[in-house]
Parts: sequence; structure tokens; C-alpha cells
Amino acid sequence: MSEQSAESVVREFWRLMATNDFRSVKSVLAPEFIMEWPQSGERIRGPERFCQMNAEYPTTARWRFHINRLVASGESVVTQVSLTDGTQTAEPISFFTVHAGKIVKLVEYWPEPFAPAENRRHLVEPIA
Repeated sequence: MSEQSAESVVREFWRLMATNDFRSVKSVLAPEFIMEWPQSGERIRGPERFCQMNAEYPTTARWRFHINRLVASGESVVTQVSLTDGTQTAEPISFFTVHAGKIVKLVEYWPEPFAPAENRRHLVEPIA
């Protein structure tokens, strides 16, 4: 049986996340999986803790995920995903490392939206 591409593994990760059965995500995570959030200085070790963190995250409804952009090269995949539970919304940038058909590392950045600066108003247009 041939090994899955890194891109197909990451697409399966987001498909499983969208089921809201976060324990199912373990099927694409390596036993040595590590997730890092550099902005808050946090690291989660292991698939079990990652899945538990997602299952315990406060939500008002089911999470919905949409892949806006995916770039893959070898064992590296980067995604820009929109997610919402109907109340909360975010657009994380996620850097995946896939080895032997499993995600071994995930580094995520969760940028906060901000108001446009007045000094460049004459140069920009709003994104709908």
C-alpha cells in the first residue's frame, strides 16, 4: 500500500476536524505529535492532549472549517483556514510537517483582525 501524500493527510486532518469528533483526528497524528502556538508560548505533546484540548474548547455550536489556501511541498504543508462556530470566527495559518503518512508537527498562528490605518486609506480598498 502506498503512503499518502502530505497534502492528502492534511486535507484529511481538516475533514476530520470538521466532523467535530475531535478524537477521530488522532488517526492522522503521529504518536510523537507536537503542536506549538508561538504567540502564546504553548506546546501540546501527543495526539491525546491535542484532541482533548479541541473537545474541551468552549463553543456555542458545531465548528465549521473551510480551507482557503493550501500549499504543499514534500513533507511540509501550509494552510489558511476559516473557522467558525457561528459566534467565534478565526483564520489561523497552520504549518504542518508530515512524515510516513502522519502529522508529526503543527505550528499555528492565530492572527487577530485589526482596523485599517487611516494614513493608507487613499491607497487601499476593503476586502468584502
